[in-house]
Amino acid sequence: MTQNFIVIGNPIDHSKSPEIHHVFAAQAGLDIHYQRQYCPNDAASFTAVVEAFFHGGGVGANVTVPFKQVAYDCCLARGGLSEHAKVAGAVNTLLLNKDLLKEGSSVKEALYGDNTDGQGLVKHIISLGWPLNGAQVAIIGAGGAARGVILPLIQAGIAQLTLANRTLSKAEMLITELSAASLDIHHHAINSCTTDKLTGQFDLIINATSIGLSDNTLPLADEVNCHYAYDMMYGRDLPFLQHFAGRGAQTSDGYGMLIGQAALSFERWTGHTIDVNQATLALE
Repeated sequence: MTQNFIVIGNPIDHSKSPEIHHVFAAQAGLDIHYQRQYCPNDAASFTAVVEAFFHGGGVGANVTVPFKQVAYDCCLARGGLSEHAKVAGAVNTLLLNKDLLKEGSSVKEALYGDNTDGQGLVKHIISLGWPLNGAQVAIIGAGGAARGVILPLIQAGIAQLTLANRTLSKAEMLITELSAASLDIHHHAINSCTTDKLTGQFDLIINATSIGLSDNTLPLADEVNCHYAYDMMYGRDLPFLQHFAGRGAQTSDGYGMLIGQAALSFERWTGHTIDVNQATLALE
C-alpha cells in the first residue's frame, strides 16, 4: 500500500525533499508518494491544507518556510509538540498521534509536531567525525535557525556555547527565552556578544545566518579562529566557509544537515532508520 507524504511551503518548487525521501523509501523497501505542496502564505490556508491532507489518509508532512511557526501554533493549540519543537518554537515535521485517534480524537486534536533540524545538524557533524563532546562552540545568528540547534548541541555534550549576533539584545533575549523553555539550556552557561566582537579559538563555529546567500560577508574579527566551520546554508560557494578554510579549518555546508533532518522525519513517520551515508551517495 502506498504511503503519502508532502512538504508544504511557499515557494516550494525548489525543494529537494521528494528526491531525498524517495531515496529513503527505496532503502527501506517502502512504497511511498511524496510531493511538493504549495500553500498561500496565511495561517488559515496552511491549516486547511494540513487537515485535508491528513483527512485524506496522509501519513506525514514536512514544513518549510514560511510555515514552521504557523505549524508550531497549530500543534500548540490543537495537538502536541516534542521537546525540540517546544524549545525551537517551530515545527518542520507533522504526523498524527495514533493513540489519540484510536481514542476518538479528531485530526486537529491528534496533530503532533516535531523539529528535527537541530538534530539533523548534530547527526551530520558527528558523521563528519567532528567532536562535539566537550567542544567550545560559537553560533553566529540569533534567529530561528540558531534557536533550533542550541538544545541538540547542548544534549550532544558541548562544553561551552557563545552566541554572536549583529544585535546583542536579540542574542540575549534568545538565551533568556531558551533558558526558560528547557532545563538543559537553563543549566548550561551561554555567552553572548556582537558578531564583530567574537574572538578567540573555538573547536566549532556555526553560521546560522543566511548572509552567505547574498554578496554580503560577516564582520568577523581577525582574532577569531576554529578547527571546524559549518554553514547551515548550501547550494553555492559560501564566503564564511572560504574565510575559515583559508585559516586551515575543516569546513562543511548544510546539505548534510538537510539529509539528516529528513532522515529523522522519515524515521518518525515510518519507524525505519536510514543509513544517511548510503542515502547521500545515492543522491550525488
